Amino acid sequence: MTSRFDAAEGRARVRGRDDGRRLAVAGLGGELGERATLLQFSSAFCAPCRATRRVLGEVAGMVPGVTHVEIDAEAHLDLVRELRILRTPTVLVLDAGGRVVRRAVGQPRKADVIAALGDAVRTGSGEQ
Repeated sequence: MTSRFDAAEGRARVRGRDDGRRLAVAGLGGELGERATLLQFSSAFCAPCRATRRVLGEVAGMVPGVTHVEIDAEAHLDLVRELRILRTPTVLVLDAGGRVVRRAVGQPRKADVIAALGDAVRTGSGEQ
């Protein structure tokens, strides 16, 4: 996500593209979006996870072809370890092919999620 997230304000911290890693649909617990997928790792007693679910659900409802998939981190420890998920919420933005385009840790703002989706849609369509 190209916008800055301020960790001091409890906002998400963003990392890069995870070296273009692709995720298989079978391990995600949901179908990939036609244009992009917002993949959220959550835990049961995580208050920021609930707020993140609400933001990502709103964005997925606003942007055609975007899907929000939420994964219970505690129930999918192998995937959590494989993807190096260290805390919740963690959001991976996937392009149409399942490639990780952006990663954010913490509660994102709606505007930042929308900006990250722009990256995913450009990457998924072959634009750079």
